[in-house]
Amino acid sequence: MQQLQNILNNISTQLTIGNLNVAVTDVATDSRKVIKGACFIAVKGVSTDGHQFIDTAIQNGASSIVCEILPEFLIDNITYIKTGNSAKAAGIIAHQFAGSPTEKFKLVGITGTNGKTTVATLLYQLFTGLGYTCGLVSTVKYKIGNIDLHSSHTTPDAIQLNKLLAEMADSGCTHVFMECSSHAIHQHRISGLQFSGAVFTNITHDHLDYHQTFEEYIRVKKLFFDQLPNSAFALSNKDDKNGTVMLQNTKATIYYYSLKSFTSFKGKILENGLTGLHLLINDQEVNFRMIGEFNAYNLLAVFGTAMCLGEEKSEILRVMSALTGAEGRFDYLVSAKDNILAITDYAHTPDALENVLATIKNLRKGMEQIITVVGCGGDRDKTKRHPMALTACLHSDKVIFTSDNPRSEEPLTILNDMVDGLPAAYSRKYITNPDRKEAIKTAVQLASKDDIILVAGKGHETYQEIKGIKYPFDDKKVLEELLSIR
Repeated sequence: MQQLQNILNNISTQLTIGNLNVAVTDVATDSRKVIKGACFIAVKGVSTDGHQFIDTAIQNGASSIVCEILPEFLIDNITYIKTGNSAKAAGIIAHQFAGSPTEKFKLVGITGTNGKTTVATLLYQLFTGLGYTCGLVSTVKYKIGNIDLHSSHTTPDAIQLNKLLAEMADSGCTHVFMECSSHAIHQHRISGLQFSGAVFTNITHDHLDYHQTFEEYIRVKKLFFDQLPNSAFALSNKDDKNGTVMLQNTKATIYYYSLKSFTSFKGKILENGLTGLHLLINDQEVNFRMIGEFNAYNLLAVFGTAMCLGEEKSEILRVMSALTGAEGRFDYLVSAKDNILAITDYAHTPDALENVLATIKNLRKGMEQIITVVGCGGDRDKTKRHPMALTACLHSDKVIFTSDNPRSEEPLTILNDMVDGLPAAYSRKYITNPDRKEAIKTAVQLASKDDIILVAGKGHETYQEIKGIKYPFDDKKVLEELLSIR
């Protein structure tokens, strides 16, 4: 429980009506979750406007209302606070109501199109290996120390996020590593949090269904770095063409990592094979268990972050050499019978798919076929569907286009969007099958000894969402089953 006037610190108020010296039992942006004595924050969302539910919130027991537009009729004994941005206010209020948890540990945010989950997970593993109690907020899972929690969003809403961070602080976490999606930045879910550092991985076309233009997508990502305090560090990928743009206006101390130019944290790939990466990092050779150039960048980001957080170089690299990465990122198995290499990966953007396929090409020793199974999600950015299909055809010998998570869309409509406009020369290279299990089965049937199968798009997910229902589906388990009876 907190005093209302205390949790309103640091928010921009335009008008206050009523008593600020009252106790607040909870904060909520969902009127259905309001309890007696709660502060309800009316946020304009993507599909609903919280201002429409102010009356419901009061009926459910709210004693104070934060809003951008005051109701036409004000109720006695209710305190109203008018602000210019309720979403931003929600983040700040939620953080202060939770006891400002991010002032009690070092919080590092990771943003970018690809690599967020891997970098956040590796950092969690690294600092746990260094002896710290750590928290993780990622697409795959949330972790408090060694306890796993269910993950429903890359970055949860401001209320839930701050409750989670408060649990981490109460559990003695000294470091927390969090993915920061563009949606979370734009919707102010991370407003009010005190970041010790921020990492930029890369940026490619994604989420244009939400941001509309690539320029707006870049602007939102950059906003994260613009808002960092001068006490924080900002670490960026110098090899990404927008890597320096991201840090142009930051107050934080700037660092870069690179495989191609001289930077604070410099890497060079000496060997890249199925057994892992052999890298030169800041003049020290290290073997890693992870595969691919894209993972070389992820490892450099992790190394640079640890150095920025004051850890010792040799200890960082010693622990990193044993790390395995995030679930569903370049997971692979080899069939006992025909030595078929089967890979599952979360790659769901053209750039991520190209990176994975480039890595697979480097693993080939001869004329092994690359057979790719891939789809695109429904109700999401349609502009990447054709580029995904084109990328798969360009870098694979055979392709089966199939369903990912169709959600409310018709699978065949998504598949038509993918293949529409593909060059006629590719028509003999690909087939379509909306049944994902049958598509994977076809890939296994088409594979010969030593061939490589990639099943992309879902990675760690253990479900397939169709018409509002999540059906159990695990790419890796399906591959294991089909290869065992081949």
